[in-house]
Amino acid sequence: MPMTTDPARPFGRVLTAMITPLVEDGSIDLAGAQELAAHLVDRDAHDGLVVMGTTGESPTISDAEQRAVLEAVLDAVGDRATVVAGVGTNDTAHSIEKARDAERLGAHGLLVVTPYYNRPSQAGLLRHFTAVADATDLPVMLYDIPPRSIVPIEVETLVRLAEHPRIVAVKDAKGDLGAVAWTLARTDLAYYSGEDMLNLPLLAVGAVGMVSVVGHLVGPRLAELAAAVESGDLVKARSVNESLLPVYSGVMGGGQGVMMVKAALNALGRPAGPVRPPLVDATPEQVTKLRADLAAGGVAL
Repeated sequence: MPMTTDPARPFGRVLTAMITPLVEDGSIDLAGAQELAAHLVDRDAHDGLVVMGTTGESPTISDAEQRAVLEAVLDAVGDRATVVAGVGTNDTAHSIEKARDAERLGAHGLLVVTPYYNRPSQAGLLRHFTAVADATDLPVMLYDIPPRSIVPIEVETLVRLAEHPRIVAVKDAKGDLGAVAWTLARTDLAYYSGEDMLNLPLLAVGAVGMVSVVGHLVGPRLAELAAAVESGDLVKARSVNESLLPVYSGVMGGGQGVMMVKAALNALGRPAGPVRPPLVDATPEQVTKLRADLAAGGVAL
């Protein structure tokens, strides 16, 4: 399996939370998923892909469809990129079942989001994440995103979870740099930025990479940003980051990131298609603004 040999960066440096391409009737475009995955890996400097995260519209993709997409992406790029399967739900038993399915299909790692809607305690989070990590032999990336889950994974909980041999990383979308710094100081967890606007500050605090939405459009520049921080060239890093600000704002500021990324990919002629309800596709006015934002960031639609 093409996992990185660097234990400090267990899933690579630049990963994208990949959309799930659909055809116009809303069904899954498996060939499109393979084409997009290959483009991201072979032409856009990606070390890996996260399949069936939030940007993959996992809440509205059935388990059978998710298995089919994961299998298709693994077949397309699994020999040369790390493929991480989003398996987290707000039901521990269901998450375990999905984790075991992903392992059987050959996924290289698991993304496990904080259970949403039922608002578990920190003790509940500890039990949930541990149970999922115990269920397979795959490395686990926790996904800490209170804007969607309400409940943050507190530093003390992360410290305890880091003791598990297979819980090796965190995708952070909590927006709390102090908590990240404390967790990095007290554990050996690898941090990945899960909020594109905070890519630079998270890298500067000690993140090793990113799981990006805008990576669909600017993967090589994200790799350049990460490399600049790693080499200590913060002047260059700030310059690259500044050039990316309109891209961050255009994709993440205009509505759901998946909606805007699909609009951009459709305009570029790449596999994307519509979103599934309850999400709605970008309006013509939103697409016009997206084009202007992306143009300001050096991406022509």
